[in-house]
Amino acid sequence: MSFAELGLMPELLRALHAVGYTTPTPIQREAIPLVLSGRDLLAAAQTGTGKTAGFTLPLLQRLATTPVLHPSNKHRIRALVLTPTRELAAQVEDSVKQYGQDLKLSSMVIFGGVNINPQRDRLQRKLDILVATPGRLLDHVGQGSIDLGGVEILVLDEADRMLDMGFIRDIKRILALLPTQRQNLLFSATFAPEIKTFAHNLLDNPAKVEVAPQVTTAERVEQRIYPVDRDAKKALLQKLIIDGNWQQVLVFTRTKHGANRLAEGLDSDGIPAMAIHGNKSQAARERALSQFKAGKLRVLVATDIAARGIDIDALPHVVNYELPNVPEDYVHRIGRTGRAGAGGEAVSLVCVDEHKLLADIERTIRQKLERVIVPGFEPDPNARPEPLRKPQGARPPRRDMPARGSAPARSGEGRPSGSGRTSSGYASEGRAGANANRSPNRGEANGNRSSDNRGNTAAPRAQPSPGGTRPQPSTGGPRRRPSGNGNV
Repeated sequence: MSFAELGLMPELLRALHAVGYTTPTPIQREAIPLVLSGRDLLAAAQTGTGKTAGFTLPLLQRLATTPVLHPSNKHRIRALVLTPTRELAAQVEDSVKQYGQDLKLSSMVIFGGVNINPQRDRLQRKLDILVATPGRLLDHVGQGSIDLGGVEILVLDEADRMLDMGFIRDIKRILALLPTQRQNLLFSATFAPEIKTFAHNLLDNPAKVEVAPQVTTAERVEQRIYPVDRDAKKALLQKLIIDGNWQQVLVFTRTKHGANRLAEGLDSDGIPAMAIHGNKSQAARERALSQFKAGKLRVLVATDIAARGIDIDALPHVVNYELPNVPEDYVHRIGRTGRAGAGGEAVSLVCVDEHKLLADIERTIRQKLERVIVPGFEPDPNARPEPLRKPQGARPPRRDMPARGSAPARSGEGRPSGSGRTSSGYASEGRAGANANRSPNRGEANGNRSSDNRGNTAAPRAQPSPGGTRPQPSTGGPRRRPSGNGNV
């Protein structure tokens, strides 16, 4: 099947041809016709499956070929794409510009950690597509610099990660500002129970697309485990990099502090390395990622949340310096390699503290991973496990699930419960609400505060659901959404 057979317009086909894309991926084959038809969509797709094109291409075509649904909106923001992280937001907007280069549609991306004033100025001009992280979007809402009354299409990208990071209250506030008549597209890595609950309250008679089992690992990725004592991990990593002549390695740690410590240690030992996480400024993250993609940086050390949005073609090596607490995150991590038919290698350095985590991972992926003992790095058989430090960014208790008929968020509810201060590290770049006008450049000023763990605060209590019936879908065009009262 070709892209032309999916019903895409010539302008989009030319853009796809220019970047060398000829055959749609499974998620694109399934999603594009459904989005073009105007239906709501619930899609499960792992990173690296082509999901971004799966919604940007039909989104562009619908905006280019249909009249403005809400012409009274002065800024004409017709499509809103929400992402959990800055890097992913920038990646999505790059795709919008790339595929829409021959269309008369305008777009921009907004996120925190940078000066808000240029964004505010740009928002005063005509704008069709806005890609945003929730925190900075609410900053603009609080300052009155954005009007969401004309949104016709809403996309929630990596919705599972947004829920994990504690964005549920922000999303509820944003939904309350949108028109009731719109098309909703929800993309998630899995159809976890909380995603199904969220989708049930947001989507209207959605089409459902799942292109792969929830926890499958890339078939072309060679996976192995290196048992090692906790204090010998860094030395073993260095040996693997040097002996294997690895030139581009993405290394995962559980904490930001651990990422800093490892990157500094590798760099001081002659292996060029940098860390990327929530406490790094936006400029520092962009610089590290740019150098890594260009081959000027040998090792990039990242936390799980910081790695979201990193899209590198033919990445050969992924290392789990520390295993993730959640088995599904292992799948996301190793999915950074072995893309687009290329091979890849994923290795994990496992100490006695992580044996239970390893067992959980192998049970989840239904696969026993190969163990390799490196001479000189044999683990001490008498070593006793120590408690693992809880990572920043650990998943919170999922008590703040949306409920139909729940009350709209109050002013100032743009942060997870228990977080009373602005946090502008990674994706939670500053809150809106009553404090939105206090400092218009908070995201930049507070760039070094810890925020890789949006969800590491106590989850707010869910509002009771009074029940009620779901509205019936209209025939043709975007579906009628429940009233904008904070329902999701």
